[in-house]
Amino acid sequence: MQRTYSIHSAWKSKITPMVFVFLLVPLSAASAEVYVPEHEYLGYFDANGIYTATGNVKNTNSFAIIPTITVPVSDGQQTYFKTVRHVPIAAGGEIPFKVKFPEIQGGSPVLLAASLEFVRTNHAPAPLQVLYDDTLVTHTDGHLTGRVQNTGDRTVYFPTIHAVVHGHNSPVDTTQNIKLIEKIEPGEIVGFSMYPDPAITEEILYYSCFAPVDTTVVPVTAKKNGGQFDFRYDSGAWFYAAQFDEKGTTVTMRGYNSYPLETYANFEFAPISGTEEFSVTVNGKPIEFIQSMDEMGFWHVAFSVGPTSQGVLEISGFEEGLPPKSLIPQWIRENAAWWADNRITDSEFFKGIEFLLEKQVIIVQDKAADDADQIVPSWIKDLAGWWSEGKISDENFVGAMTYLLERGIIRI
Repeated sequence: MQRTYSIHSAWKSKITPMVFVFLLVPLSAASAEVYVPEHEYLGYFDANGIYTATGNVKNTNSFAIIPTITVPVSDGQQTYFKTVRHVPIAAGGEIPFKVKFPEIQGGSPVLLAASLEFVRTNHAPAPLQVLYDDTLVTHTDGHLTGRVQNTGDRTVYFPTIHAVVHGHNSPVDTTQNIKLIEKIEPGEIVGFSMYPDPAITEEILYYSCFAPVDTTVVPVTAKKNGGQFDFRYDSGAWFYAAQFDEKGTTVTMRGYNSYPLETYANFEFAPISGTEEFSVTVNGKPIEFIQSMDEMGFWHVAFSVGPTSQGVLEISGFEEGLPPKSLIPQWIRENAAWWADNRITDSEFFKGIEFLLEKQVIIVQDKAADDADQIVPSWIKDLAGWWSEGKISDENFVGAMTYLLERGIIRI
């Protein structure tokens, strides 16, 4: 099996896992294995007057997790909630988060205790490491420059680097790289820059808790054709109030970039027909963008966002209706058919299953160790063949693979 990549067609993606084990972890629990430190959890009004809450999730477990953070804020009359299902955090790792509340108009809002849920995952962390040397510099205007290295043996596409920003007495913000990093080859070192919100620039002393990740992080849900349409984006700018038109073919949202530099936006959409052709406007004027499809079959729409800009973003070209609930790349389905007919080897088919593990389509609690001498029961090929012919659903196939991996019947 071969997979080819291009600069704009290898975006990291994931599908909502089929199997969840959720654990509720209150912020105040000092012994919690996954928690948000109180001194790194704060709220402020950004340079555009939008109330912003930031924090840092720490994972002290011996396994990786995918956290979901719910942040409540009260304005004295109403409590608003924002929920973010974040990127995977490695064992012993941490990842900053930031959410915004445009509903709050001034006053003295109160940031209430956050709550956490998490699911265990086998997701391998991105093989990226920020270099702590004399090139990691916090400048007099509050921004930071540094370098990140790919310490693994695979190319990482479109990584994001997050960090906690500290003032004189405590953290004052979280931030990420301001410019797009298209890819980092194994062993390659790439420079990056970060800027805090302009509202707190004069307070900056240093940055910490650097967290390089290879997955987009901001989820959005909008009503579409009588249902919910989920999508995600990664950006140095912020977008909100997403709304589809009556036909479900155009989505509009408000966006702004408070930074004094150009940044980027990468939107990820599940396909409906797979033949969509998008167009993008900002404040009614067409802009240049790149449309691509990644190896998971998700569409990506990427474009630049001007410095200190705001306006109405409109993306058109969606098909009517909603995407399928489960989306597995066609090449894996084809591999299943070929494997069932003995046209490819066991190891070639299992590369597809390994891919689904990496993307959290399949999540297992405990996976047996690799075993090159394993004997694969013939009935598993029958199962793969039935799935490739549509005789069993994606959900049933994923459930079966999860069971077989956890029981050690197949080993990846």
